[in-house]
Amino acid sequence: MQTEKTKELAADKAGMDAKTARKYVNLGKLPSEMLPLRTWRTREDPFTEVWEELRGMLAECSGFEAKTLFEFLQRRSPGTFSDGQLRTLQRKIKRWRALEGPAQEVFFPQIYQPGEFCASDFTHMTDLNVTVCGDRFEHMVYHLVLPYSNWETGTVCFSESFESLSEGLQNALWELGGVPGAHRSDRLTAAVQKTGSPEEFTARFSALLRHYGMEGRKINANRPNENGDVEQRHHRLKRAVEQALLLRGSRNFHLRAEYETFLRMLFRRMNSSRSARLKEELSLLHPLPLRRLDACKRERVRVGPSSTIRAGHNTYSVHSRMMGEMVEARLHAEEIMIYYGGNLVDTLPRLIGRGGHRIEYRHIIEWLVRKPGAFENYRYREDLFPTHRFRVAYDQMRGALSAIGSSKAYLAILELAAREGEGGVDRALERLLAEGEAITAESVSGELARTNTTTASVREVVIAPVDLSVYDGLLESAEVAA
Repeated sequence: MQTEKTKELAADKAGMDAKTARKYVNLGKLPSEMLPLRTWRTREDPFTEVWEELRGMLAECSGFEAKTLFEFLQRRSPGTFSDGQLRTLQRKIKRWRALEGPAQEVFFPQIYQPGEFCASDFTHMTDLNVTVCGDRFEHMVYHLVLPYSNWETGTVCFSESFESLSEGLQNALWELGGVPGAHRSDRLTAAVQKTGSPEEFTARFSALLRHYGMEGRKINANRPNENGDVEQRHHRLKRAVEQALLLRGSRNFHLRAEYETFLRMLFRRMNSSRSARLKEELSLLHPLPLRRLDACKRERVRVGPSSTIRAGHNTYSVHSRMMGEMVEARLHAEEIMIYYGGNLVDTLPRLIGRGGHRIEYRHIIEWLVRKPGAFENYRYREDLFPTHRFRVAYDQMRGALSAIGSSKAYLAILELAAREGEGGVDRALERLLAEGEAITAESVSGELARTNTTTASVREVVIAPVDLSVYDGLLESAEVAA
């Protein structure tokens, strides 16, 4: 009507009859405004008699689900309500919640400033079914995000310990090349004190923040949405990893380092489209300190009479020669380094959780051989079977010999593994078990000797002497060319 000269032409271009167009123009309403409101029901409401009761129950406790109330009605009045009427009740309760129910929590989008803060959290990656050398790789990723630019990075870890937090945060800051003004996390026990404590953060985390000149921030209890930026990036990261694994065609990696390289390349691709905003942030970041902070916890412990120490709420064995001595255990994210007199004497894989134990048979085998009777009821006996073949061999000897006899025979094999090498003894046990031969220290030793004598000799390599006259030929060719 505003662009055409006649109503007929305007109606034709609008795709309607001229009479219909004239009717809308005369009424001054759009077609959508002329539709009558639907106020009638197509069938009788089966919940009319009980609705006031249900409304009272919902007003008293709005958490009731429609299915719970429906099953309550069916139990109270058998045969009155059929299963097909559940959907009707669900629609009624949904309408009640929208018109009469309690107000819902509102989430307010935030405006972020460049370089203001970073947010981090741990996320489990086990559901992606990644394997390393065919074994299921159960792991987590410490995930850090800059909310303004969405720049992100991560570090593979296995627990939400302070050491994992410290290593992951420092890795991210040094990769970024600067320090944001603040760091926000959820209420990690490794970083945040319990409710009611006068201190907001733990002493170790506060020291880490001071070292990098960052302000610490934490979300409120049971409010993960307050750290929603990194929570949403968790979801997107896992989806990106899933798609990259599908594109790769395999979820198996030969080495853990290969998987970590895969993740680094993925982060690099994801960050490539954020360079413009990241550039704004980089110009406002604080400079890094001169060096990283040592990401480990130090504990001074005494080696007990069982040649064990208690570190990080777990039990570890050390060599029996250090019994009674004070040693320093440096607890890193994935390993424990044992120092005595300032010298590194052993490195042990760190256990996850509390109340675990790791006993290395090489530390105590000398005295176990002298005291074979202690083996049968040794508290940590299961740690003294390096592979399942050692356990099968012991069970076989246990069925053929007495308790003390089987202990002596097995400890002799274990001593052989400590002296000659665990791998060789394990292969010898594999062959003996496959052939059905009796397992003894003598048979294992004989199998080792036979294997060593039949090992292929190293092929002799002959290197021909270098003929220096070829260089004279090159020089003469160069003179002719000149």
